[in-house]
Amino acid sequence: MSTTKKLCICAICIAMCYVIPAALHPFGLGPALSPLHLPILVCGIICGPIHGLACSVIGPMLSTLLTGMPSTYLLPTMLPELIAYGMLGGYLFRRIKVKSLVLKVYLTLFPTMFFGRLIGALSKAAFYLLGMFGVQAFSFSQVVTAYFVTTLPAIVLQLIIVPLLIATLKEEKLIKIR
Repeated sequence: MSTTKKLCICAICIAMCYVIPAALHPFGLGPALSPLHLPILVCGIICGPIHGLACSVIGPMLSTLLTGMPSTYLLPTMLPELIAYGMLGGYLFRRIKVKSLVLKVYLTLFPTMFFGRLIGALSKAAFYLLGMFGVQAFSFSQVVTAYFVTTLPAIVLQLIIVPLLIATLKEEKLIKIR
């Protein structure tokens, strides 16, 4: 895929980092569905780790500036997780060698989502344990448990939408994936 096409897809994914949260948060669905994760995972898988990194930093910062979501005190705790999604997803997708595109996407998503959430939980735990930004300190186990349990709807959504979207884009010849 050409650099120009990757940049265009990355720009669309960055824009979606603004649009999706803005559409879901008014209904209280933002925290449960993790709307920033979808475009960042898609960008990393389609465009690679460098574009995934760009999307995972620029997209959330743009969303924070334009909508206040995520809030400025949550953004630093979320960025490590989102960066892991963009970079690890892009890296693993290029390293996994299977013929089935859907299987390849799933074999990319499972470790990416696990390690991304683990990094996110550790990041949040560090901020909460240190009581930074005036946030009440919680134990590490409380943070990790709450982080994985509360994001279960987002995990299911990502495992359905990301492979479906990538397979559809390839089928419609909008992206070229080997």
